Amino acid sequence: MKLLTVNVGRPKTVEYSDAPGGATGIDKRPVDGPVAVRDPGPKGVGASGLAGDTVCDLRHHGGSDQAVYVYAREDLDFWERELGRPLANGSFGENLTTSGLDLNGTKIGERWRVGPDLVLEATSGRIPCRTFGGWLGERGWVRRFTQQGVTGAYFRVLVPGEIRAGDPVEIVHRPDHDVTVALAFRAVTTERELLPRMLAAGEALHAEELRTAREYVAKYGDGGVGDQATPDGAQGASGDRTGAREGRATV
Repeated sequence: MKLLTVNVGRPKTVEYSDAPGGATGIDKRPVDGPVAVRDPGPKGVGASGLAGDTVCDLRHHGGSDQAVYVYAREDLDFWERELGRPLANGSFGENLTTSGLDLNGTKIGERWRVGPDLVLEATSGRIPCRTFGGWLGERGWVRRFTQQGVTGAYFRVLVPGEIRAGDPVEIVHRPDHDVTVALAFRAVTTERELLPRMLAAGEALHAEELRTAREYVAKYGDGGVGDQATPDGAQGASGDRTGAREGRATV
């Protein structure tokens, strides 16, 4: 299990970004040498956890619970076959491209040590947004990505550190609940009846998703089917949860 590349993005202006001025940092490119990673601070104030990386839309992206976005090379290979086109490391806007790790089977609250010092904790899957769709240039991409559910994972930073391509990745803690990144993604997008199960992950869960799950249970109970997700994603029980049309990515 290792880190293949560390990827950072510089701002560029595009027509499909919702950020002020139409800027996005989704174009992530591998970099050589060490990169410092730390907790960027709360959403709306903090941006990316990686030094030299850019987050332009602070309303929807960045912050402690989305400090680092990780995608597996194996899943990029899957999409290469599906789309019939090459996808370089960083193509999905991920900060870290890994090998030998099941991102979708990663449990919420699972902790990884990357390199000698950095410790990360999984918080959620990636909900696709309009910028991601525009960047890939694939018709119906948001819906397709949502339905496939191969999302990669967001992590918060527990212990800061420097990392570089080739560093080993070690799972140092795996919770005993069954809330995986894949289950959490389905719960907030296409299978809202799963929301009560997310509570088993507790405070390790992305704060917005934890709030959505708690509000759902308060309104519908542990076994209610509740309100239905849209075909493209989910809207929170309170109506303010970002869904697939206005989702989360490190952009």
